[in-house]
Amino acid sequence: MGHRLSKIYTRTGDSGTTGLGDGSRVDKDSLRVEAYGTVDELNSQIGLVIAFGIDEHITNQLLDIQHDLFDLGSELCVPGYSAIKDANIDTLEKILDEHNADLPALKEFILPGGNLSASTCHVARTVCRRAERIVVSLSRVENINQPVIKYLNRLSDLLFVLCRVLARQGGQSEVLWDKNRRQQANDNE
Repeated sequence: MGHRLSKIYTRTGDSGTTGLGDGSRVDKDSLRVEAYGTVDELNSQIGLVIAFGIDEHITNQLLDIQHDLFDLGSELCVPGYSAIKDANIDTLEKILDEHNADLPALKEFILPGGNLSASTCHVARTVCRRAERIVVSLSRVENINQPVIKYLNRLSDLLFVLCRVLARQGGQSEVLWDKNRRQQANDNE
């Protein structure tokens, strides 16, 4: 799997192409590059969630997910390479079930918000959804390991649940969507 960089700038990308992990070159705006670039963005966003000093147990779970995402990005960067397995998805489902067990049932949609860690986790969730959409598009034109799509789908579900958990741990309530909010505001004027 590739070599570690000892020199950060190589000038090989100055023409708008980049090298994949197998040595081939593609345009920087190719679906494959967009896919692993968005996974990298997601990984960075999860790092920001962790930086808010959240619960240690959740931090450790998110650190494990960051390692998975690095593997997933590597898989997208190297055509034909597989790193994400069904076991990775099973782990996400166990974590999701663990955190969802104590949450009240949802009766309304939740708006992104709450406290800083929950709001940042909502951003991570939306980046994860975007990564999933891009990988689905990529899978229509190139062969993609199917557990990658499932992993991103399950991770976005987990991030949603973690948004709810983080809001509660921070002493905030969730911001619920109120379909009558504008009408009520107009009625009060």
